[in-house]
Amino acid sequence: MILFYLSIVLNHININGKITEAASTALPIDNGAFRYGYGLFETMLVQAGAIRLGQYHWERLFAGAKKLHFEIPALMTPEYLENEVLKTVKKNKLEKLCRVRLQLFAGGGGLFGMDNKPGFVIECFPLDESILQLNENGLIVGIATGLAKSMDALCNLKSCNALIYAMAARQAKENKWNDTLICNTAGSIIESTIANIFWVKDKATYTPPLADGCIAGTMRRFIMEKITVQEKSLSHDTLLGADEVFLTNAIKLVRWVSNIGAGQYSSARATEIFNLLYGMQA
Repeated sequence: MILFYLSIVLNHININGKITEAASTALPIDNGAFRYGYGLFETMLVQAGAIRLGQYHWERLFAGAKKLHFEIPALMTPEYLENEVLKTVKKNKLEKLCRVRLQLFAGGGGLFGMDNKPGFVIECFPLDESILQLNENGLIVGIATGLAKSMDALCNLKSCNALIYAMAARQAKENKWNDTLICNTAGSIIESTIANIFWVKDKATYTPPLADGCIAGTMRRFIMEKITVQEKSLSHDTLLGADEVFLTNAIKLVRWVSNIGAGQYSSARATEIFNLLYGMQA
């Protein structure tokens, strides 16, 4: 099958290593991600021509590909994909700072005849340098209603099946929140639409365990390797009684939360962690 390498910014598209115009590029409509959400993606930050936490991203991507039974071509190594990412970033003159989205997707065919040799898409988008600073004003966050994430074998993957996040994000927009928290089917809070969640109580830092269904975030992993974090299920009452709450992802690092419903939170520990981690590379 044809492997697609796309980067959509400034109209430059990379297909099979060749740069083309966006207007002349198309993806097959029968690909598995379009039809069934059968795929994975990584959202990466490129700064000064390097992928931050690159090793973590490649380890997660290839572990997820194995779990989805993708037949990865011998050519498609982490080194190869990293080179394609940086080549696309360079072509778009975004080496200084940008967000990259790399997506693996299954090939064509129905559910019982799908081509498991993946294609991939690369997009990159410019970022303002303010993204590298801790937010001065705390985030206003809500909790999604009518949505619950299953705790199954796929729950920790950053998959293309992201409908629950899209609907939670819609609730955030409707309620004028900065983000929305998502619960699992047991009622525990596990993550937000775009980030892992941490909280602080009596100077101890906590985050939900992967078994509760949250995405296995690269920044989550990085933070847990650098500071002491306890894994614990997060109930609504625990959240309300927390001293601090902060969200993490690969692009924004750490973002502190000031309000969730009746809960009000400070930012001392989040600031300390941000200052500790800022500029670190895996």
